[in-house]
Amino acid sequence: MSDAQRAVWIGPSVLSADFLRLGEQLAEVARAGADYIHFDVMDGNFVPNISVGLPILEAVRQGTSLPVDVHLMIVEPAQWVDAFREAGADRITVHVEASDHLHRVVQTIESAGALPGVSLNPATPVSAIEEVVPYVGQILVMSVNPGFGGQSFIPTMLDKISRVRELIDRKNPGCRLEVDGGINTETIAGVVAAGADTIVAGTAVFNARATVAENLASLRSAMGR
Repeated sequence: MSDAQRAVWIGPSVLSADFLRLGEQLAEVARAGADYIHFDVMDGNFVPNISVGLPILEAVRQGTSLPVDVHLMIVEPAQWVDAFREAGADRITVHVEASDHLHRVVQTIESAGALPGVSLNPATPVSAIEEVVPYVGQILVMSVNPGFGGQSFIPTMLDKISRVRELIDRKNPGCRLEVDGGINTETIAGVVAAGADTIVAGTAVFNARATVAENLASLRSAMGR
């Protein structure tokens, strides 16, 4: 599939939102034309941070009609698939590094009624997902080390994104290629050119410099540079 044929989706990350105004901000991103909501779950074990969980996801589900993309940065993710699906997840992505039996976890996600995804940390080789690509709807390439928002994009991830794009095109062309970490107006064009079609943006969308609508418009404009 060529770049011209592939629609690029942008999903604002709830991790960077103002939780005192979460309902308002969900409405803002919907009005501004966001394609989905990205929801990061951290357990303080797989990553060195603790974020949000099931009650917040339930509130997000009630606050938006957009698809909710849940990224589980947790150990033993299979134990939590059903709970996050019931709380409102449309897509559930787990880490290859956290799953000894990755294909089984992917099957569990699909059986629960969500779109399964698999994520790679920056130092994890592309080969780690080769056997599971035909069975997933999304591959997430982390372009920062997971755990904290606001980090800088790791430049060598552009080559990795290109290699994942080639793998997807060869084994499962309908699969989305998502990238998360350090995406802003300076990095988004390179990420899309490398083959990403699904972009997570946190602090580039939710900040005090401009409105959510202005920030999303700036990101879309920057794609073509």
